[in-house]
Amino acid sequence: MRVYLQFLRAIRPTLRYFFAVNPGGVTYGTMTGLIILCGVLFVSSFAIRIWRRRTSNPVTKKLSRSWSSAAFWFAIIGFIFIVCRVEGIQFLAMRFFWLLWSIGAALYLFFQARQFRNRHYQILPKERTHDPRDRYLPRKRSH
Repeated sequence: MRVYLQFLRAIRPTLRYFFAVNPGGVTYGTMTGLIILCGVLFVSSFAIRIWRRRTSNPVTKKLSRSWSSAAFWFAIIGFIFIVCRVEGIQFLAMRFFWLLWSIGAALYLFFQARQFRNRHYQILPKERTHDPRDRYLPRKRSH
């Protein structure tokens, strides 16, 4: 029991750091990195959508189907968390939600990269060889 209480005393500052209801002390200027990250995600969601339309490989199209919407929603949720943190909206200002957001983004990237590596293949065009003997060989009968 004594070890358990010591563990709780040791972990209390970390729990307070992540679960503080209103951490405060932040401005939009101090959140510049996260604003830029969410802005890049937002713009890249539209860039991925345009890139998907132009790609000709159907396997790549199929595997990249969710990338655009995932980038868009991660950006929107990130912007909501930034506004809540700066404006002091108590429940959504917790650092714990940023931790969940980053873990979710990392897991999404990990599984998408793994799936892309395992399932992606290139469809090669069929090459036709011109063999002069073909016109002398018998052909398949059509039914």
